[in-house]
Amino acid sequence: MQQNWEKVAKEHQKAYKRLLEKGNRNKMLKALPELHEEAFSKIDCLQCANCCKNYSPRFKQPDIKRIAKRLRIKEGELVERYLRLDEDSDYVVRSSPCPFLAADNTCDIYEDRPSDCARYPYTDEDVLLKRVNLTLKNATVCPATFAVLEKLLALEGK
Repeated sequence: MQQNWEKVAKEHQKAYKRLLEKGNRNKMLKALPELHEEAFSKIDCLQCANCCKNYSPRFKQPDIKRIAKRLRIKEGELVERYLRLDEDSDYVVRSSPCPFLAADNTCDIYEDRPSDCARYPYTDEDVLLKRVNLTLKNATVCPATFAVLEKLLALEGK
């Protein structure tokens, strides 16, 4: 992975946006599973954890229920202790880094983590194409998203 991927990701925002909005959707969707696998064969999330350190997933009701049960606390206590409502009225963590991120970048609630965490960074889903602003943000946070977008740019050029 390029050392300066974050800088390149910022510089390529316009190109990514154009690609995601005007590129060949079917060609990109077909390529995503392989590009996702390739990116994650080279990137170790435990070395990075930018996502857990810098921003929060949405905690949906089933997530809150499951996590509270795992922690053996009431759902209201989980919300009160760890979560807040954001501008979209979604529950997100109160502070960064995520309170469930351990010192070694593992997740204390991994088996029961929010579905947004399990799916992140959506590089093998149509979410990558549908939620352009989220993908552009993820490109500057997640090296896997950056790698997939760079490959999609190269593919589109062919």
